[in-house]
Amino acid sequence: MSDDNPPVDHVHVDEEVASSPIEENLKSKPTWLRLVFMILFSVLASVTIFVASIVVGLGFLWVLFTGETNKRLQALGKSIASYLYQIFCYLTYNSDERPFPFDAEWPSAEED
Repeated sequence: MSDDNPPVDHVHVDEEVASSPIEENLKSKPTWLRLVFMILFSVLASVTIFVASIVVGLGFLWVLFTGETNKRLQALGKSIASYLYQIFCYLTYNSDERPFPFDAEWPSAEED
C-alpha cells in the first residue's frame, strides 16, 4: 500500500487536533500531585485513628476510675474527629483544601 491510498480503516491523526480530555487528565500535574497527597493523608488518617483509639481508651479508664469525664480528653477527641472529617472530605473530593499541616490549621474542639 502506498501513502496515497491508505487502508480503509486507517485513521489519520492530525498533530494540530486537541488531545482528548482523558489524555489531558492523564498529563495533568495537579491530578498526580493530588494522588500523592491522597496517599499521604490516607497514612495520616490511619495514624490518627490509632491515636483516637488511645484517647478513647484513656477516656474510658478515666471514667472507670474517677466516675466523671475528662474535659481535656473530650476536647482532644473532638479535635481529632474534626481532623479525620477534614481528611475524609479531601479524600472524597468534597474539599480541595488540604488538611493540617498543609492548607488548614489544626481544628479546635469548638468547631463542628
